[in-house]
Amino acid sequence: MENECMKHGAFSWFELMTTDVQGAKDFYAGLCGWEYEDMPMGDGDPYTVVKVDGKAAAGIMAQPEECRGMPSSWDIYITVDDVDATVKQVVELGGKVLRPAFDIPEVGRFCVLQDPQGAVIMAMTYLQK
Repeated sequence: MENECMKHGAFSWFELMTTDVQGAKDFYAGLCGWEYEDMPMGDGDPYTVVKVDGKAAAGIMAQPEECRGMPSSWDIYITVDDVDATVKQVVELGGKVLRPAFDIPEVGRFCVLQDPQGAVIMAMTYLQK
């Protein structure tokens, strides 16, 4: 990941949650020429890393069970210095916490937030490697 993406407030990752992973992969490969690398995720569906010029640029994943019935959507991740502090600040500023902060092994700490206007974002504090 580029250093610019690791700065507080920077957009750092984009992820498609979809009801049809293969259909999405076919569509975007035809539209954008994307290449993919599937990564196993335990017992569940694999996570697909989107590559542009051989570099990771985004991800595609099957919609989780708790999201069934929602339309497929692109999610935006914003880098923050401290996810837990960001959660508190979002609430103070009138936003909502849709998924409390939790750790993603070997990646960092993550949460799902909603701004006062209803837009949803993901906040991530990446592990320092």
